[in-house]
Amino acid sequence: MTLTLPSPDSPLKIGTRGSPLALAQAYETRRRLAAAFDLPEEAFEIVIIKTTGDDAALIAKDKPLKEIGGKGLFTKEIEEDLLSGKIDIAVHSMKDMPTLQPEGLLLDTYLPREDTRDAFVSSKVKTLADLPKGAVVGTSSLRRRAQLLNFRPDLNVVEFRGNVQTRLKKLEDGVAECTFLAMAGLHRLDMAHVAASAIAPEEMLPAVAQGAIGIERRADDRRTAEMLEAIHDTQTGQRLAAERAFLAALDGSCETPIAGLAELDGNTLRLRGQVLRPDGSESLSDDRTAPIEDGAALGREMAESLLSQAGAGFFDWRS
Repeated sequence: MTLTLPSPDSPLKIGTRGSPLALAQAYETRRRLAAAFDLPEEAFEIVIIKTTGDDAALIAKDKPLKEIGGKGLFTKEIEEDLLSGKIDIAVHSMKDMPTLQPEGLLLDTYLPREDTRDAFVSSKVKTLADLPKGAVVGTSSLRRRAQLLNFRPDLNVVEFRGNVQTRLKKLEDGVAECTFLAMAGLHRLDMAHVAASAIAPEEMLPAVAQGAIGIERRADDRRTAEMLEAIHDTQTGQRLAAERAFLAALDGSCETPIAGLAELDGNTLRLRGQVLRPDGSESLSDDRTAPIEDGAALGREMAESLLSQAGAGFFDWRS
């Protein structure tokens, strides 16, 4: 069957949130699709969708994400529009995606992964180690909070939510002495200069799927599936299969401090994983390798091992 391509008169609709970073990711998806099929960018329409999470984030600026409903608040309306046919695909930051999709939707296309590291952002010091005792650090990430307090319990960590621009403004206003962003997001916004330094995974293991863009589609939409195959990055998919299996087996969410990173070396996949008590008082880590095709199984095995070591109450929010 001949593939019917979109056109400016009948564009493929790309759904996204309206933040600068979300739009940059949607534009990258559009560029790659247009190039893959030699089409004008006008054959792909960017559709901005306001989510419940956007409103909640404005109303409850200083509350942790877990207290206003979690990650799903930022995808619900987008996925509803995808299921109803208002849009054809949805573009997401994979580190923000739940491990399970609504029935009828598939998340199986990934763009080439960007820098996975966390960025240390401060106008006062160059690195995390340079922070004075008792320094105020702003972050909305439970993972980063737990990691920080695990190796620098002297730091004062405060809630610091918002998009990249909002967090930089808070830093400028003196709410905190430093904060953290994803290097991938800074690169995509042409703002890598904002980082005082990039933090090596050995010092701060990143969030599962950090740096990866995922594209969600309807399971029964064969035309879109065929088009997305042309821009799917196999290696990113292999790495995320291991990382997201690890996360899923841990029942990972925004309420759980979990870090994970898979890397490829020839036909071998290396997976590093970490779980922490929310207050940073304890950390458990693992580092394993397996053939690439066994990545998902490796992720599940690592999760089971860490869970058995963690014991009851390890992830309690008020532990």
